[in-house]
Amino acid sequence: MNTGAGPTAADAARTHPALRTRICELFGVRHPIVQTGMGFVSGPRLVAATANAGGLGILAGATLDLAELATAIAQIRQHTTQPFGVNLRSDATDAAQRIDLLIREQVRVASFALAPRPDLIARLKEAGVLVVPSVGARRHAEKVAGWGADAVIVQGAEGGGHTGAVPTTLLVPQVVDAVDIPVIAAGGFFDGRGLVAALAYGAAGVAMGTRFLLTRDTTVSPEVQRRYLDAGVDGTVVTSALDGVPQRLLRTEFIDRLERSGPLRRLARSARSAARFRRLTGTSWPRLLADGRAMRHSRELTWGQVLLAANTPMLLKAAMVDGRADLGVMATGQVTGLIDDLPSCAELIDRIIAQAQTVLDDLQGRGPDGDRR
Repeated sequence: MNTGAGPTAADAARTHPALRTRICELFGVRHPIVQTGMGFVSGPRLVAATANAGGLGILAGATLDLAELATAIAQIRQHTTQPFGVNLRSDATDAAQRIDLLIREQVRVASFALAPRPDLIARLKEAGVLVVPSVGARRHAEKVAGWGADAVIVQGAEGGGHTGAVPTTLLVPQVVDAVDIPVIAAGGFFDGRGLVAALAYGAAGVAMGTRFLLTRDTTVSPEVQRRYLDAGVDGTVVTSALDGVPQRLLRTEFIDRLERSGPLRRLARSARSAARFRRLTGTSWPRLLADGRAMRHSRELTWGQVLLAANTPMLLKAAMVDGRADLGVMATGQVTGLIDDLPSCAELIDRIIAQAQTVLDDLQGRGPDGDRR
């Protein structure tokens, strides 16, 4: 069993100083690379592999019930002794119990896709759990920093999932200038060149979803991974047809049909998806409606959008868990068109760090006129 090893003096001596950033010290990891908590993708195997490779792996906790979350944390601990994080939904009706679990298990990082309330941040920080929300706008970063967040993941328009319209190259420097906490850049990163670029903008590291989805350490089927690899640079689409909120997905015939269908048909499909999700998870209708009310309030969605959002977990599961790319949806970053292989997490992170060190050394070897010294 590979449980990994913490940073050593030898590691520090081999690593370019620019690659030992604030988040390395904050999280206790060797490299400034974060694997994001992708629903139905970021399971115990991927998280442990990322942690053992020197990055911060984040478990997708929002798609697990409380008992499943406890089991997943235990499974990660069986395969690594390194720090890792858990992604939570701050608007979940059992958010308090999930936070209790993270505190009991001494999980290093609590990650949030939606900004957690100040009282939740304070509770986690008091127990020694680091709080790292994801944001898509400068004002949201300023808000969570003012509430006490320890770091922030800033995702530009190139990223997957629900994101804003501002590209990473514009959003990251805005946020870096606005907050004092470490900024982790997300959206469009997949190699060492991107890591160096993020550091040049003032970020303390990068977070990647699609690049980690396309590794051999995920449980995503090879057939679905092949759909990502074959997508090409124009193979993604940002659409609101799935759940009423803009989201980047692989373009498929199913998505094209969904976009062409009218609102009544989408609502009917959403109602069926909600019923299937309830049966699959054992969630009661009152609980499902309570979560829906919380989502409606936190995201300012209409009730129609809340019903549409019931599509997301079932359709993501169909592709990512069941391997049915023809029936499900595949969330993605725009970067998928630049990825052409399936390394292990260890191979991927080693490659990114080696390339980043080469780029930094090359830049240091050039004079102000661009010629090599």
